[in-house]
Amino acid sequence: MAVTLLHPEGLPRIDLYRHVSVATGSKLVSVAGQVSWDEDGATVGAGDLAAQVEQCYVNAATALAAAGATFDDVVRLKVYVAGGWTSDRMPLFEEGVARAAARLGTRPTPPITLIGVVSLDIPDHLVELEVTAVVE
Repeated sequence: MAVTLLHPEGLPRIDLYRHVSVATGSKLVSVAGQVSWDEDGATVGAGDLAAQVEQCYVNAATALAAAGATFDDVVRLKVYVAGGWTSDRMPLFEEGVARAAARLGTRPTPPITLIGVVSLDIPDHLVELEVTAVVE
């Protein structure tokens, strides 16, 4: 595996992600921001943050697979949340990640940054997931 995820001493332990990823592979994979579209371009989970998070992770996994990668190869995630980010949205975000993990058979925990934004590409989209991976 090209990626090692770390919880350094002196930083809070957060189960949703690790603070550090160390990549030793030779191929960088950048996945464009994934929104909650299905294969036909229809929005999945309109108005439902958890459902949209789940679909974004599933879409990212599909894109990673096309490059010969999986979530085990991911070194960084950026998540853009429309309407701004507030801590009361965290349970819905965590639910979406858990549902995606169950569907994908993995627990994606690379370093992650959550960024609240005014809006995304279309009003129905509540979240967008950007992924960077390294493959041996």
